[in-house]
Amino acid sequence: MSAVVRPTSRRTAAPPRLRLRRLLRLIVRYSLLSLILVFAVFPFVWTLAIALTDKSATGGVSIYDFPASLLPRQVTLNNFVEVYRTFSLGKYVWNSVVITGMTVLGTLAVSSLAAYPLARFRFPGRNALFALIIATLVLPSETNFIVNTLTLQKLHLLGTYTGVVLPGLATAFGIFLMRQAFLAVPHSLIEAARLDGASEWQTLWRVMLPLTTPSLAALGIFTLVTSWNAYFWPQLVLSATPDLAPLSVAVLKLKGQFNYDPFNVAAGSLIMMLPVLLIFMAAQRYFMRGLEGAVK
Repeated sequence: MSAVVRPTSRRTAAPPRLRLRRLLRLIVRYSLLSLILVFAVFPFVWTLAIALTDKSATGGVSIYDFPASLLPRQVTLNNFVEVYRTFSLGKYVWNSVVITGMTVLGTLAVSSLAAYPLARFRFPGRNALFALIIATLVLPSETNFIVNTLTLQKLHLLGTYTGVVLPGLATAFGIFLMRQAFLAVPHSLIEAARLDGASEWQTLWRVMLPLTTPSLAALGIFTLVTSWNAYFWPQLVLSATPDLAPLSVAVLKLKGQFNYDPFNVAAGSLIMMLPVLLIFMAAQRYFMRGLEGAVK
């Protein structure tokens, strides 16, 4: 029997100069990413270190002493407990949850209902209408404050949750994001739903929305972060009812009440920051998938 000789494939090694070039590119890339990471994370780490520092065991070390303030001698959670109880942050946390929840749900509903006809219906002026909606992106939100305030006053909605939420439900970004997501859905699926006797509402609810879940999640996360951190508009609307103010408005009062206690100020800032940070970290994959769909 004759042995069958199989040709062996050898992978040609890259030239030393090419390997060195790849290594240098990799080093530069990771160096830049590490530098960006330091700039992004450093303020949060420093604030966390101050909030966890035991005020009674600082040993004369100021919060501005760097890097000594990054390494607290004794770690404690008393700053969080003190600021939460003394300032009654519980009601402000609830106000933020209510306002943010209403804003997210309302924005998702309005954006979906507005984007569906712009993406799938054929009517005169559709492109011009969409262009006008996108044109509002160049306008700062502060230009609408006076008009919105006067409108809410006529509707007797100043000093209420609804007054804070209502003017911000229809956003050009949300409509654009959902329109791009609806355009990516194959038209054959819509035709199949219509042949089965589905109405436009059923097509939107049972076909379009389930297929655009990543975009809905991305819009929801973006709206949540924006609404949770909003300060000027809630303060303006709820100036007559401070008990309904969200956490973003209440936390800034810590600097006046605890003027000589930066440890409590840092603790209050982290109480406001952590919920949104945890939600974003848990749902960031949906956020990225939704934005990729919008870019396509």
